[in-house]
Amino acid sequence: MNHINLKRYGLNDRFEQEATLYAEMFLARVSEQQRDWYKVIGEHGEFLASVSGKLLYAADDTMDFPAVGDWVMVDRIDGNAGTAIIHHVLQRQSVFTRKSAGTSNTTQIVAANIDVVFICMSLNADFNLRRLERYLAIAWDSLATPVIVLTKADLCDNLQQRLVEIASISPGTDIIVCSCLEENGYQSVNAYIAEGKTVAFIGSSGVGKSTLINRLLRQEVLVTKEIRDDDDRGRHATTHRQLLLLPNGGIVIDTPGMRELQLYVGNLSKAFEDVAELATQCKYKDCSHTAEPDCAVRSAIEAGELSEKRLENYLKLQRELGYAGLDSRQLEQEKINRMFGSKKEMKRAMRHAKNKNDR
Repeated sequence: MNHINLKRYGLNDRFEQEATLYAEMFLARVSEQQRDWYKVIGEHGEFLASVSGKLLYAADDTMDFPAVGDWVMVDRIDGNAGTAIIHHVLQRQSVFTRKSAGTSNTTQIVAANIDVVFICMSLNADFNLRRLERYLAIAWDSLATPVIVLTKADLCDNLQQRLVEIASISPGTDIIVCSCLEENGYQSVNAYIAEGKTVAFIGSSGVGKSTLINRLLRQEVLVTKEIRDDDDRGRHATTHRQLLLLPNGGIVIDTPGMRELQLYVGNLSKAFEDVAELATQCKYKDCSHTAEPDCAVRSAIEAGELSEKRLENYLKLQRELGYAGLDSRQLEQEKINRMFGSKKEMKRAMRHAKNKNDR
């Protein structure tokens, strides 16, 4: 029987410790998700799984269901005796979420337990600073480290100007420029990947995520589509989320392109650090940055130090998140409630285990 070292798939001491709470169950990581079924990787290989009736009944919302990258507890070590049952989802170390596309008010987990999130944006028709600000707000809130990956540099005639524009809205974020026409165009991305570390590629359809991942895999595993002649846009190739092991031991999560990116949570104070810092200098704590006197934000705009469009997007995202008017303490509590409010049972289990060990 094959034996898989789960540490190569990102297993660490924290997940191993939490797994001891569930006797007679087996640890596995979700590697693929398609509608109501999953693939998981355990010590003896990859096999199909579905959620238990109890987990289904207890779930408050979609955040309580497994997602690609999650560590879960299942009832068997392999799939030889049929589909495994997922009984528990271990507490996540990081999670990239968004509101589900369309008019639904549900949330969607894009990837869980990731160390680095590569935000991919092409330097042609896909280039959009306001959308990039959205991605950064979610990425900083996810607890993973965001890295901006600019693809299709061969189609850009004003690269330096684009880099200046991006740097102005992404303080503290590394920026990588690559072209898939160059054989070694992915090497800068590879430098962020190490054994046992999980990375995710996020971005719009057709920006070249699958092509980059194929280069990292050193083989054509993911289907890619050529750029359309009419508008320089690549066509969507990935149809579902999946976790893949890289030759260097790192783990990559490929995700479908996103036509919509509505915020469920977001760290605006980090993604808009310049605006947040200026806001602390305003005369009024509840300044709306529109017509109040002694507004440091408006002064920065008038002096050409801050873009009016950046402020407009900041205020728009505040309204979208329902964060407008909240002070820093209320803001932090609201984010905690959104991310972990449905994990009461897990917290009780952890406290129970601690009390038991302390006796």
